[in-house]
Amino acid sequence: MSGEKMAGLVQDALAARGIADQVLAAGQFNPRGHTGGLFAGSLAGGEAGTLLGQAGEAVGVGAGSVAGMQAADARSGLPASMLVGVSATTVYGFAAATRHSAPTSPVFQIPRARLTVKVHQRVNVRVPELIDASSGSRIELEGNRLPVTHTKDVIHVLDSGES
Repeated sequence: MSGEKMAGLVQDALAARGIADQVLAAGQFNPRGHTGGLFAGSLAGGEAGTLLGQAGEAVGVGAGSVAGMQAADARSGLPASMLVGVSATTVYGFAAATRHSAPTSPVFQIPRARLTVKVHQRVNVRVPELIDASSGSRIELEGNRLPVTHTKDVIHVLDSGES
C-alpha cells in the first residue's frame, strides 16, 4: 500500500471525527518492544518445545513468538498495530488492525509545537520517542524498516520539522 493511501486512511479518520487537518505522512507502527518480544518469545518457546522433540520445538517457536509480541504490546498500554499520521501541527495515532485497515479508535493526538522527537536506530526497526515537552510523558513506538510500512516517511516529516 502506498504512503498516500495510508495517509488517506488517517485523513478519513480525522474527517469522520470532525477534525479539519491535512495529513502530510502516515505509517504503520507498533508499541516499542513488539519485535523484541517476538524474538524473546520464540527463543523461550522453542527451548520449552525441545522437551517434546523437533515438532514440539517448531510449535514452541511459533506459539512463543506470538505470546512474546502480545506480552510486549500489553505491557506498553498501546494497541498492537497503529497508523500514525503527521500534519503540520499535530501527530495522530489510531488503532488499526493492518496498514490496509481503516483506523478504529484514536490512541493519541499531540501538538507538534510541544513535542520533542528522538529516533533510535536499531537493526531491524526504528524507535521514535514522542516526548511531550510540557509534561515529559513519552509515547514510544517501533517502526519496521520494511518500506511498505512507511515509517521512514513519518520519521522524516517529524525530524525535518516539515509543515
